[in-house]
Order: sequence, then structure tokens, then C-alpha cells
Amino acid sequence: MPAEDRKKLQEALGGGPQPHARLIFSRHGESEWNVAGKFTGWVDVDLSAKGVTEAKGAGKLLKEEGLTLDICYTSYLKRAIKTCDLALESADQLHVPVKKTWRLNERMYGGLQGLDKKETVVKHGADQVQIWRRSFDLPPPDIESSSEYNTGSEEKYKDLKPEEIPKTESLKDVIARVMPYWKESIEPELKAGKTVFVAAHGNSIRAIVKDIEGIADDVIPGLEIPTATPLVYELDKDLKPMPNSDAVAPLKFGRYLGDAEAIKAAAVDKAARSDFVLFFPNDLRRPEPPDWPVIPVPASEKPSKSS
Repeated sequence: MPAEDRKKLQEALGGGPQPHARLIFSRHGESEWNVAGKFTGWVDVDLSAKGVTEAKGAGKLLKEEGLTLDICYTSYLKRAIKTCDLALESADQLHVPVKKTWRLNERMYGGLQGLDKKETVVKHGADQVQIWRRSFDLPPPDIESSSEYNTGSEEKYKDLKPEEIPKTESLKDVIARVMPYWKESIEPELKAGKTVFVAAHGNSIRAIVKDIEGIADDVIPGLEIPTATPLVYELDKDLKPMPNSDAVAPLKFGRYLGDAEAIKAAAVDKAARSDFVLFFPNDLRRPEPPDWPVIPVPASEKPSKSS
């Protein structure tokens, strides 16, 4: 239901608390390396043709919902920047200012960056790769300085201190990178009552959503963030999220724009495909979504990096 219609309905039913601010996330559209099945991280790959369509669709959903944006944030990576621009264009809001920051970059996947996911499973084993992907606080091995996928020396990062450029990251590390920017730059805009759009990446979005929703360490790594699907939070004057009956578990407050059932099905399908690649790396069949849920690896399970 569009925001304006929802407001009218609330008024007709006798009012109810009105949001002080709105926060909208969108993960970037499908990238070329999503299609290729490679670990991406900080490698600056482009959107696929499908990803471009998805990004435009995100903007269409914003427009249909009647959401007027005040300010946008995105990362230094083109797949997120283009998603932001395409969504704004489709929503007829290209005039809205956009701020870019490296702190909203995707998780730095260390030595996995640029590697084929199936080949990595064959080399290291499914259990180890699953831990690198889905543990909360255990990062992959550091990326080699000589690697062609060690992107920290690119011109876009010239103003960063050497210690700010990661060699690898866990989700816990991403949270430590993202949240200072959230507190210093994004929260003040929300406190001012603005509608904020954040076009970023699966893990940088997880970092903020974890804080907003209060999701446990052992659950947040398994939260699937669908590509280019706006996730809307309505916040009160204290920036506490307002409950929403349309939230998809484990979320309690955020609601996705679009077909809720299709979104849930897509999340299950994505998780199924990821696990199929991990446990059957030599099988090229298209996997069917399983009937069982994806169980995240607990943060307490800490095998050696070299295992």
C-alpha cells in the first residue's frame, strides 16, 4: 500500500503513531560476477543486464509507493552507485543528493576475491567455505598484496589511511567499519525527519539492519538480502523502528516493497543455489529450492583459517 494511502487509512481508523522518518535500503542489482559465480567483495564489477532492469524496478516501486526521498547514500562501488542512479531516475527523483562512502562497500572477501565459488569449494572443502561465507566473526585468509584483485590501491581509495584498507573482513569487521558512518552521517538526517535511501551491498546492509532489528550474531549472517528490492523502515522520533505486520522473518520492522510471497520465494531459492554450489560443486544442474531452512554457522565455531 502506498505511503499516502496508508496514512489516509490510519487517519480513517482513528489515527495511530505517525513515522518521524523513513529509511529505505536497496541492495545493488545483480552483478556480472553474481552471474559468473565469483566472490566479488571490493572488486568493482558492473551490473548485469538483469541487474540494470532490477535497479530500474526498485525505482518504480519507490514511485508507486509514493516515497519522496531527501538524501541518498551509496558505496564507492559502481554496482551500488548505478543501482542508486537508476532507481532515482526511474522514481523521477534524480535531483536528490547522493553521498558516496567507502564505508558502505561490500565485505572485503580477502583471498577469496576473484575466485570461482565452485573451484574454491573443491580446493578448500564445503565446510570451510561455508564458515568463511556465513560465520559472524571469522574472515577468509588475507588477500595477497600482489593479487590482481587486491583493489585497495585504486584511485578511489587514495584518501584512506593504509590501516583503513582491509586485507580481509568478517561480518563483524564490516559492522565496525559501517556503524561509525551510520552514527555520524546517516542518523542525523533521520533525526531531522528525512526520508533516507541507502543503496549498498548485502553485508553493509546487514550491518545496519542488525542494529535496527536487534538480530543475534548467529542469525544475521544467514539473512538473505534480495537484489534491488527496497526495504522500508518507519522510525519514531527516537529512531526506534515501528513494528510492521508485513515484515518477513527474521525481520520484525522492515517491509519489502513488492510481492511479499515472491520475495520470500526468491530468498529461499538464492540460499538453495548457494548451498547447492557449496555441497555439489561439480554438478551443473539448476538446483530446486529445498524445503529446509538455511542454518547459519554459529559465531562460536572457529576452525583455523588454514584448515
